[in-house]
Amino acid sequence: MTNNDVLRRIRYTFDFDDTKMMAIFALADHQVSREQISDWLKKDDDPAYQECDDTNMAIFLNGLIIDRRGKKEGPQVEPEKSLTNNIIFRKLKIALDLKDEDIMAIMGLVDFRLSKHELSAFFRKPAHKNYRECKNQILRNFLNGMQLKYRKET
Repeated sequence: MTNNDVLRRIRYTFDFDDTKMMAIFALADHQVSREQISDWLKKDDDPAYQECDDTNMAIFLNGLIIDRRGKKEGPQVEPEKSLTNNIIFRKLKIALDLKDEDIMAIMGLVDFRLSKHELSAFFRKPAHKNYRECKNQILRNFLNGMQLKYRKET
């Protein structure tokens, strides 16, 4: 999945407008323009489409954590220069204050079964012998489940 896909899905799930998106970036001490956000959210075939790089995505996710959980004491987390699905998954878990059971329930909403052991492998350090790479299908199912759980239908 691209960072733009993830950004679009998070925006839709929580019904964030451009102002809220800019505020989330600002929480992580980074300013973005409405035009940047608009270009990141455009469809891939739109001529004005811009790719959201890993650093900007990490900044957004850090801002989302601060928005949902509050700012922590001391120096703020530096945004990663390179993101993986595992890092995105972990940051969403932190932002939404989810436990393993919560994630498994969210995955269950989209009929995707995952054991606790499989799940914990995604959150291990890459050097750990039981580390497992989070594939696009797993992240996509988690984002779809998040949408079912958190999206307020009008």
